[in-house]
Amino acid sequence: MEKQGQHTLPDIQHTSVFNAPINKVWNAVATSEGLAAWFMPNDFQPVSGHEFHLNAGHFGMSPCQVTEVDPPHRLSFNWGKDWNITFELKDLDGQTEVTLVHSGWDADQVTEFGEPHTIVRKRMDQGWARLCQKLGSYVEW
Repeated sequence: MEKQGQHTLPDIQHTSVFNAPINKVWNAVATSEGLAAWFMPNDFQPVSGHEFHLNAGHFGMSPCQVTEVDPPHRLSFNWGKDWNITFELKDLDGQTEVTLVHSGWDADQVTEFGEPHTIVRKRMDQGWARLCQKLGSYVEW
């Protein structure tokens, strides 16, 4: 969901279709082991309200909180102080369409690491494109 405001930047959105059943893809995006395999090490649990951390390497441990769990169709969590990540899954007769939305971008905001959203958003968009490919490789294995 995009924040309302004069300086809101567009959400990052990536949609992919994977040759894998929806439950396999759900396990890749909604379990600690699945997320660690293609995204980041974590202490995630698919429970609304659960607070967890993503191990963001040299950026350190990034706090998150699960905001929505609707198996096997939708998972959302807050990431850091500004962002929300949502995975939407749709069954396509044995294949799965995954839409990732990374929202919470504001041209006037600076990340916890001191970088403007305008710069970080471009890098994150490219990073999500690579991560979605990595997710596909993981679930299609």
